[in-house]
Amino acid sequence: MTRESRGGEGTGSGAGGAGGAVGWSVVEAAVPELARWVRERFGAYRHHVLATVRKDGAPRLTGLEADFRHGELWLGMMTGSRKVADLRRDPRFSLHANPGPGTDLAGGEVRVSGRAVEVTDPGQVARYAAAVQPPEPFHLFRAELTEVVRTSTEPPYLVVETWAPGRAPRTIRRTSHDPAQQGE
Repeated sequence: MTRESRGGEGTGSGAGGAGGAVGWSVVEAAVPELARWVRERFGAYRHHVLATVRKDGAPRLTGLEADFRHGELWLGMMTGSRKVADLRRDPRFSLHANPGPGTDLAGGEVRVSGRAVEVTDPGQVARYAAAVQPPEPFHLFRAELTEVVRTSTEPPYLVVETWAPGRAPRTIRRTSHDPAQQGE
């Protein structure tokens, strides 16, 4: 049986609206519990999987360290990396938190999607570098999010929680006996 529920009204910022993109602090204000789960999952392991769009339109999956700091989600990258070229050409991305060892997915799995905005302001880059001390030189991107997703289990259900700017949070509970989902 599929069960779906929607929370209160979605929260946008001046940068968002329906289908817009927002910074991490907007996610925390709009859906604090989901944001907490996302930060915990990303914080559990250092390396995660970034999906970008290659020049030929195919997906590219690469490892990445993500950092939540100063109300933003930051993506730091080595100079000359293909993911930097991908994001400069097409800023869309998805970032999947490392699920860790085993198959239990304690706490669920999470991913965020959106647009990566390259940060070139020397002051912002220096502030980040002073706090994180990444190998230099590096490229820094700020994530502007269009979707946040957590997938977990509550036996007998698979639970999918989603949020997007300008939309109410949504929770779907499914079992393996449900008819196939159609649409998105």
